[in-house]
Amino acid sequence: MLKRLTAFVLMAIISMTVISGGATVSATTDENVQENTAEGDGLGIQSKAAVLMEKTTGNVLYEKNADEKLSPASITKIMTLILIFDNIESGKIKLEDMVTTSEYAKSMGGSQVFLATGEQQTVDTLIKCIIVASGNDASVAMAEHIAGTEEEFVKMMNKRAKELGMNSTNFEDCCGLTDSTNHYTSARDVAIMSRELISKYPQIHNYSTIWMENITHTTDKGTKEFGLTNTNKLLKQYQWTTGLKTGSTSLAKYCVSATAKKNDIELIAVIMAAPDYKIRFSEAIKLLEYGYGKCDLYSDVISGEKVYVKIDGGVKEKVKCSPESDFNYLGMNGENLQSMTKKIIKEKNVKASVKKGDVMGKYVYYIDGSEIGSTNIIAMENVKKMKYTNAFVKTGKKFLIDIKK
Repeated sequence: MLKRLTAFVLMAIISMTVISGGATVSATTDENVQENTAEGDGLGIQSKAAVLMEKTTGNVLYEKNADEKLSPASITKIMTLILIFDNIESGKIKLEDMVTTSEYAKSMGGSQVFLATGEQQTVDTLIKCIIVASGNDASVAMAEHIAGTEEEFVKMMNKRAKELGMNSTNFEDCCGLTDSTNHYTSARDVAIMSRELISKYPQIHNYSTIWMENITHTTDKGTKEFGLTNTNKLLKQYQWTTGLKTGSTSLAKYCVSATAKKNDIELIAVIMAAPDYKIRFSEAIKLLEYGYGKCDLYSDVISGEKVYVKIDGGVKEKVKCSPESDFNYLGMNGENLQSMTKKIIKEKNVKASVKKGDVMGKYVYYIDGSEIGSTNIIAMENVKKMKYTNAFVKTGKKFLIDIKK
């Protein structure tokens, strides 16, 4: 009886070991599947997260952990720059305005341009300090100039991020110096804000392509030159580079949002949490080369074209219309963009009244006979419904014209 009991216990132990071993094998297999999924595209991106986006369409050509919340380090400054240019565009500030450095701005550590308390620099110079040398002190000086305090400026940053649909982002400072885990964004969100900056304010490239430039510090101690050197080494490593921003901290590791333009196609390559600074640049190049080998852009500049659509019962017989926007299409894997055709389709039997902005038809685009996209035709004016008095006047005018003939 004892022998049987001993044998039973041994069998139970062996069974549990086999089951446990099977679970371990299964878990290991799952991990391998996930790893292969990330590496299976042949690019072998080692960095924690990456996104490749085409600027005009916003199409994402490659992504890895695109929505994972990560520390962005100094690529935070992309949003700071958006707000600076927003304020320039609105007329609230000007490039030639003088900005005074506060004691708080001067106290920033990390990458800086060594502004002194009370030192004044133009907005134009501080933009260079931010985009070229990643100056934390310059970023805070601009934040205070625009919003009064960095805290208020950060509120503006988060509001702008939400407006752009950056759903995996929360900022706590304007420069990315903080190591707070509550200061985060994602590779996709970085691509979104990078696209906003270069699309709405293409003049940023006048700054982001500067390799080296001197600024002048003027304080009560005298005047001295200070050299800015671009932190984005892709300017020397990849000939199509147009920007944009690097970043690194112990928490964020090494990040870059790299922009490039080749054959009129602008790409944005975002690398986050790269293991070292060389890999962030080499993997950004890898993404850009992948994109340029994969896609081709078709653009039809049609916004502003005049289209007239007939209407019934209006004070006018036709309403002036125009395409809502230009049409852009990103062809992939050798699509025959040369075969692109378009057709203007107008709404029929349109009754007055018509309001400005009403959809009155569309431009439809085809490749080899298959529809691939469209853009709306919208009314550019209001056309009221004809009243009895309008009809009487119109008939009278026509009668007089006929008599003269």
